Amino acid sequence: MQTESIIALVGVVAAIFGIVFGYLGYQRGLKKDSAQNGALMSDIGYIKAGIDDLKRKQETYETRHFALVERVTKVEESTKQAHKRIDRLEGEKE
Repeated sequence: MQTESIIALVGVVAAIFGIVFGYLGYQRGLKKDSAQNGALMSDIGYIKAGIDDLKRKQETYETRHFALVERVTKVEESTKQAHKRIDRLEGEKE
């Protein structure tokens, strides 16, 4: 009877330790997941900031492009007028 009591006691203690260690492992896993989620959110923040920066640069380039297109149009008009004057002068010279 003494041996049976010791075996039963060892079984109960082993079960208690199993529960405690299982719970501690579960808590440790939660902490790891939380740390990984924090790192993931940080990475997403960096990506978002990079995209916002690219959008601002693109808007700047678009503004500069439209200004350049406007200037080229004015130069083309001026060149056209200059060619007309040159043609008129050459006609008078002949």
